[in-house]
Amino acid sequence: MNLRKTFFILPNLFTLASLFCGFYAIATLLSGPASMRQLFGASIAIYFGFFFDMSDGRVARLTRTQSALGRELDSLADLVTFGVAPALIVYRWGLDSLTAHLPWPWIARHLGLIVSFAFAACGALRLARFNVLSIEEEAHKGLHKAPGKYIVGLPVPAAAAVLVGMVAANHQIGGSLVDERQAALAVIVLVLSWLMVSKVRFRSFKDLKLSRRTVTVISSFLGAILLAVFWKRVPSAFVFVVLITAYVALGLTEEVVFFRRRREEDAAARATAASPPAAQPTTDAEVLAELGADAADEADTKSG
Repeated sequence: MNLRKTFFILPNLFTLASLFCGFYAIATLLSGPASMRQLFGASIAIYFGFFFDMSDGRVARLTRTQSALGRELDSLADLVTFGVAPALIVYRWGLDSLTAHLPWPWIARHLGLIVSFAFAACGALRLARFNVLSIEEEAHKGLHKAPGKYIVGLPVPAAAAVLVGMVAANHQIGGSLVDERQAALAVIVLVLSWLMVSKVRFRSFKDLKLSRRTVTVISSFLGAILLAVFWKRVPSAFVFVVLITAYVALGLTEEVVFFRRRREEDAAARATAASPPAAQPTTDAEVLAELGADAADEADTKSG
């Protein structure tokens, strides 16, 4: 038995475990009326999905088993676990009772369903665009390319983390977070949907290197998290929501600050891609002309 070949199974097992978490969350909500306990259980399943999703890529890089199959499988799992499942959770949580004074009765009755589907649809578009960009990068840099510093569009797991974090926080405070705030919840879902398909760049944190500054910042964050968790007045789920919201705010802030420079970089990249490549000399005469000589000089050189 070739143990080296079995290494390719490891990252895919983590990906399938993430897919199972999404399937479990959906099955939990379809088993009966969506109580706060069921919503919280589905959110916890998505939390476990975050762990498996963060692990599969690292396992693949450690074992050098990155593959096109793993990339496609990871996207499909993310669509279910962080696209469809959170959309269903937020729909059963508060958007199923969303109503609006619209002239079209059918849209007014199904507005919450439309908003929830917008989240799942934008997640699918975001993952499809990511796969296309990855294929283009592989064509130029190879399959084992270095991870980039930024990601175009809000990652689907990050958008899902905001929603399931709100559901978990709502459970911890007794289920009164969205009683009369269905419209605000719909706005949050639509904003997250737009951020996923936007061109706003968010940090990937995959290029972090262990340095004194990095260790200090990470230790400070972990210390603040532990202090907030053990301080009984702050629900732990709120800490998670604040961290994810800070990540989203960081991407939006950098987009505003570096907006002009990024537009110039994108324009330069488009101009470089649009310019035709210079024709390469193919015949002897073209080569001599490129070097500043001509065919007659070459003939004199050979005759001499």
